[in-house]
Amino acid sequence: MSESLLVYPCILIALLFTGGRTHACLPKDVKTTDVVSTRIVRARDGSKEIQKVMVDETLKTLKAKCKKGKLVDARGKEIYFYRLRGCWGNPPADYQDILSQQQRELEDLRKRYRVIEMTCNASGGQIL
Repeated sequence: MSESLLVYPCILIALLFTGGRTHACLPKDVKTTDVVSTRIVRARDGSKEIQKVMVDETLKTLKAKCKKGKLVDARGKEIYFYRLRGCWGNPPADYQDILSQQQRELEDLRKRYRVIEMTCNASGGQIL
């Protein structure tokens, strides 16, 4: 019994130091349940459904871990969350400028970070 009392704290400590708690390194404005993207999947009955891809699934795919207080991918590159703009029902007059600026920002960020682009349309529905 005394051995098991030592094993569990060791496992917990190992998880903390090996990135088992990636949510501890998430930016304050990002939750593991936030939607990163959506995809269309075929249901068993043949119909199509919209499936949401959440932050936690994306981090698992990237094999992300918390290292020195920063969230990094499997190669050690720091992860940056970027919320995309452009989900307008009726776009503003300067929408092309906004999207061009966004593209420049993303190009600059990709030089330093592994950028996770988070959809501005979390419902996955079509924007009219």
